[in-house]
Amino acid sequence: MNNQLKGFTDAHAHLAMLFDIDREAGQEARLPDDLALCGGAFLLDIGTQPDDLGPRIAQFGRFPNVRFAGGVWPHKEAVAAPQESARLLEAALARAAPSGLLAAVGECGYDRRENPTAPEGETTLLELQLSLAGRYKLPIVIHSREAPRATIETLARFPDVRAVIHCFSYGVEEAKKFLELGCHISFAGNLTYKNAHNLREAIQIVPAGRLLLETDSPFLSPVPFRGKTCRPPMIAETYKTAAALRNTGVEELKQTIARNAEALFLQ
Repeated sequence: MNNQLKGFTDAHAHLAMLFDIDREAGQEARLPDDLALCGGAFLLDIGTQPDDLGPRIAQFGRFPNVRFAGGVWPHKEAVAAPQESARLLEAALARAAPSGLLAAVGECGYDRRENPTAPEGETTLLELQLSLAGRYKLPIVIHSREAPRATIETLARFPDVRAVIHCFSYGVEEAKKFLELGCHISFAGNLTYKNAHNLREAIQIVPAGRLLLETDSPFLSPVPFRGKTCRPPMIAETYKTAAALRNTGVEELKQTIARNAEALFLQ
């Protein structure tokens, strides 16, 4: 990846969702242009369903700098049948592994808006995917919304699995606890929102070697694009904000994030 350090690394995007939005608008050709505008740097395409990995690789595997994660987001249906969801995911991971394009398990985790009663199946589903990550020696991409304690407690039971807390949404104290567990922390476009004081404080205490940035495309467009569909090139605005908050230059930050992604997802 040394020849790609000039580009913008995106540690978390949903290309299939973005493509579907473009197709509905009759703009299927936009995505290749978007990826080119990012400078050809690494992008991790993220899974949310047990059966979406193969189709995503078939659709986007032609892009040389895209790698893939396969995982099951804590949808109510998946939480109600965690063993079956994990079984289907394991089969998809086994099929994808020989391609060399599989870089992570995820996204998976806890969501208190989707599952406000904290059902047992939610923990079971996450634990099964942590086990898969350990078996395949892959990092895991964690979704954690309004559930910091449950996330920390579960990750602590799997100390050998490298985790990324994607779209970090907490504050300094939670960041410190995730860092103590050895996690990487990834910030999305909401870092640019003026009222995101907790995120702006948290990003300043994350060690350079544990930091990632992402679009979470098509969600969470950064300022000045807030309210629009988030597209990969918009990550430049998140880099600008992150660099300012960390008192560094954008080019230096781009190199830092690229190295972190390479070490975590490509080795």
